[in-house]
Amino acid sequence: MNTKDIYLQDIRPGDKIASSFLVAEKSMAFSQKGSAYLNVRLKDKTGEVDGKVWDNAAALDRVFKKGDVIFIEGRAQSYRNALQISILTASTCALQDVDPSDYLPVSKLNTAEMFEDLLGYVGTMPSGPLKELLDAFLNDEKTAGLFRRAPAAKGFHHIYLGGLLEHTLSVVRLLDGAAKHYPQLNRDLLIAGGILHDIGKIYEFSYDGLIEYSDEGRMIGHLVIGVEMINKMIETIANFPERLALELRHIILSHHGEFEFGSPKRPKTKEALVVHFMDDLDAKLNGFESFVEADAANTDSEWTAYNRFFERYLYKGK
Repeated sequence: MNTKDIYLQDIRPGDKIASSFLVAEKSMAFSQKGSAYLNVRLKDKTGEVDGKVWDNAAALDRVFKKGDVIFIEGRAQSYRNALQISILTASTCALQDVDPSDYLPVSKLNTAEMFEDLLGYVGTMPSGPLKELLDAFLNDEKTAGLFRRAPAAKGFHHIYLGGLLEHTLSVVRLLDGAAKHYPQLNRDLLIAGGILHDIGKIYEFSYDGLIEYSDEGRMIGHLVIGVEMINKMIETIANFPERLALELRHIILSHHGEFEFGSPKRPKTKEALVVHFMDDLDAKLNGFESFVEADAANTDSEWTAYNRFFERYLYKGK
């Protein structure tokens, strides 16, 4: 596997570049004189920057596409007070030779530790069908591997590798607190619902290159994918109670809360209602903080630019 030792955040105008980057966007354009050139948006885990191919644009256009990791040689320059890279040569890198975490943002938390913490919550559950179901999911090597790597979303919250695990663990911690505060709730069902509510996202997205929706994600979505996964796993567990399976499936299908947000059903049990609110809280708080962090360079105001998701300006504080 190639080791990447140059990151965009460390590049300064005038630097010679010989490193690999992810192609986030690519388009052909033409100068006023009719000469073809390539616009390329280069990305790694530290940020994005514009690149230009001025010479041999048509030939290099056939070499790589959006989503490829490419090794480039070129030079960094300043254009309109922004960094830009003039690309002289480019070649594609095989996916097996690169580490996706070099090119995509990753969780700031330790993935191995988060997964162990999640297993710890399963360990607090008494022996029974729900614990057996969770053990079957989390002890499956393929499922666990994808679960540790997957993002939680493409465009709003936890949009980085390990984001799904980070979000899930946070939701489970909130649900554990809710179970202590409201003893009338079924804690085991809450924990199971919290761990599995977004399990379908391991297949809803592709994340070896750019974070994109998979075909399954676009056509079916993670709610249905998750229920299908749960149904298949329940079939491997002897005498799994039908009513319990129904209540768990309802949590998955209703956790978006409202029809307008993609829920085929609205929460109709206490546990489904609580899972929905805790999921919504964690997602929105992460989205809020991410937008504020992205606007940190704007020191002219204590308020962010207008946020279309929240439909308001967000206060950054002093």
